[in-house]
Amino acid sequence: MSRGPEPDGTRTATPEAASPEDAALAAELATGAGELLLELRSERGFDDPRALKDAGDAGADEYLLGRLAAERPEDAVLSEEGKGESGRIGTARLDADRVWIIDPLDGTREYAEPGRTDWAVHVALWQRGLGLTAAAVALPAEGLTLRADGSRPASGPRPDRPRIAVSRTRPPAEAEAAAAALDAELVPWGSAGAKAMAVVEGKVDAYVHAGGQYEWDSAAPVAVALASGWHATRIDGGPLLYNNPDPYLPDLLVCRPDLAEPLLAAVRGAA
Repeated sequence: MSRGPEPDGTRTATPEAASPEDAALAAELATGAGELLLELRSERGFDDPRALKDAGDAGADEYLLGRLAAERPEDAVLSEEGKGESGRIGTARLDADRVWIIDPLDGTREYAEPGRTDWAVHVALWQRGLGLTAAAVALPAEGLTLRADGSRPASGPRPDRPRIAVSRTRPPAEAEAAAAALDAELVPWGSAGAKAMAVVEGKVDAYVHAGGQYEWDSAAPVAVALASGWHATRIDGGPLLYNNPDPYLPDLLVCRPDLAEPLLAAVRGAA
């Protein structure tokens, strides 16, 4: 019988619990997949965006799954692209004590557009009883990999007009309500990981998402954000929990800690 998910309190993100080896591997894998994606982008060009997206998804997934099978053969994997007993449609991961949650190419649309840098690779490790314990988000086109064991403290004065990163094509009503309440600026940005890392890097002050995501969209970005002292929760203020039977995790708020309560209040007011 599957053990299934544990009580909520045991699965809050705790990146500080990572082993140095797991933390280093997460960063190495995210960076390596990003380098592969850059090579594919250069070799194939942008004449056939769909073929480039498919090649990127498949190539990065194959790389990550192969490396994890070699480096951590006893661990399970939850991948956006993966199939089988450890994949998104499998159940073996629910009995595993260690599950790598990966998004081989976060932001396929941006990846297939010339000149865009706002796409990412996500690699996170979930451990039973601890939550997310290691993670890295690579921004390959920027030559940058952000790690959950890195130090990027959330500091500095609150801006007069906060900037909220939102989807380029479908900004959620919750973000629009928050912008109206806080006199904030909505900033269209690319992939989920790119938006969350824009908060961590101080390029924007918040990222509000509603309307549909999965665990692989947020696991690594959330671990990196929390480890650096940023706020990361569901848009109702609840915790983000991982390795669930259904990986659907539809909403997310990542922001400066001092903006968390005003943003949550604004979102609640829009409900």
